[in-house]
Amino acid sequence: MNTDDYIFVEGYKHIRHCQETYSEKEMIERSKKYYEWLSKRRSVRHFSNKSVPKEVIENIIKTASSAPSGANKQPWTFCMIENTALKKKIRDAAEEEERKSYSGRMSDEWLDDLKHFGTDANKPFLETAPYLIVVFKRPFEIDKNGMKYQNYYVNESVGLACGFLISAIHNAGLVTLTHTPSPMRFLEKILERPDNERAFLLLPVGYPAEKAYVPDIQKKATSGSYKMVLANSQIKLSFSTSLN
Repeated sequence: MNTDDYIFVEGYKHIRHCQETYSEKEMIERSKKYYEWLSKRRSVRHFSNKSVPKEVIENIIKTASSAPSGANKQPWTFCMIENTALKKKIRDAAEEEERKSYSGRMSDEWLDDLKHFGTDANKPFLETAPYLIVVFKRPFEIDKNGMKYQNYYVNESVGLACGFLISAIHNAGLVTLTHTPSPMRFLEKILERPDNERAFLLLPVGYPAEKAYVPDIQKKATSGSYKMVLANSQIKLSFSTSLN
């Protein structure tokens, strides 16, 4: 390396970063195309059992693992599941929790809000999809001597990684669904995870069924999804988004 390729900050090496940049015209075009492409993503509940190359799923998980995290602790674990028997065990456990939720845990308002999605306690996609990805968060680390070390901004960090994950799935031409049966502790038991891991998100991944249908719903109009706030002569943008 040349001498200007890195510096030391309080004894730690910092390497020079070179970001690819574009003209204003290119930025507008690229940002518009990315928005138009990503806005085609939908949560899908009807999957094909068509196989997907394992390398594709591995690359998707690698992409998710490139997300930023508090103090670069990367407090996540991604479990990739394709074993038929294991998927059935997960489905059985998830549906047991869902039946309890639909029959008593959920409020009438919550159930009413779900009606236009056409969902119930039955989750066949957990077996039909060729892969399940289970995301675990790690509030702390445990070294080989049993010492605990704190992780920071865990929920925020894992949430960012899941955003990267969903975008990478869409980029591969596949579909997914953010499934969150509550509680999800059964996933830790079935997958025999260590004590410092907590289930965060369960995603079936694969091709959509030949006739896959999604609710005819819309995202908030652009004018309603962000606000331009003028404060101290600076423009600040605040966004609101939907997870579906």
